[in-house]
Amino acid sequence: MTFGKLGRNTRLWLVAGLAAMAFFAMTQRLKLAPRQIVNVEMQVALPLFVQVAMAGGDRFLAANIAAIRALWVDNFKMRRDEFRILAKLQEDVSWLNPGHEDNYYIAAAILPWNDEVDAAQRILARATLARRFDYQPAFYYAFNLLHFKGDAVGASNWMREAAEHLPEGDNRLQMQNLAAIWLDKADDLELAIRVVDAMAKQANRGDFRRYLQQRVIRLQMLREMRTAAAGYRQRFGRPISTPDDLVVSGMIAAAPIDPFGFGFGVDKSGQVVLRSSPPVASIVPERQP
Repeated sequence: MTFGKLGRNTRLWLVAGLAAMAFFAMTQRLKLAPRQIVNVEMQVALPLFVQVAMAGGDRFLAANIAAIRALWVDNFKMRRDEFRILAKLQEDVSWLNPGHEDNYYIAAAILPWNDEVDAAQRILARATLARRFDYQPAFYYAFNLLHFKGDAVGASNWMREAAEHLPEGDNRLQMQNLAAIWLDKADDLELAIRVVDAMAKQANRGDFRRYLQQRVIRLQMLREMRTAAAGYRQRFGRPISTPDDLVVSGMIAAAPIDPFGFGFGVDKSGQVVLRSSPPVASIVPERQP
């Protein structure tokens, strides 16, 4: 019996059965195929002129639309290449509307931590110029310079820029204080000393001026200690392990007294550093009778 001689209902049931079998076989193959997380919003970054054209020629509307795309994505599931697209998208927003608050805030919170520091810095720099009333873009820029780039002097400069966006008062002093503290980590101590000294001379409050002058003294002490440590390394062929090595070896007559009482330490490379807190006193356990 051929297929054509079967009854109509029989043929329909046979076709349906074959289709069901094919569907079942296909679903089993799909289950075995590797799955990929596809973030549709981050598949493409459109050219700027296309974004503006789609927004009817309104660049601020185009910026808002792009910013919404950036806010909509689930960055916890994004791949490395998608973060590059996100960075491009947010840079586009900063071109269209440099002062877009949501854009710079999201860029600061996400991009640097996903290897897109430079893009975040460009966005924050534009926001700093566009939002003269807002200290946060400059603050985030300063933090990224210190944390991701290791540029203490540049970070201090931008922190002082952030302080200028605040009115006179405790908040501004706190920003300026951070700018001074970060210079403790500067490689160029001569420059750090000049910057903190200039800050002290420009300070309006007498107590803050005296505090900055003490920081200048600490940096000068650090400079002397590092010079002595370099001489120690040259003489003995090894770095110091503690600041006391400089006194014992005769490189310095006595350890300088830190006006803050924190003293000096030595990092893993043998470089003398300023302590940011008092050293922890060693506790000797009592001998049991």
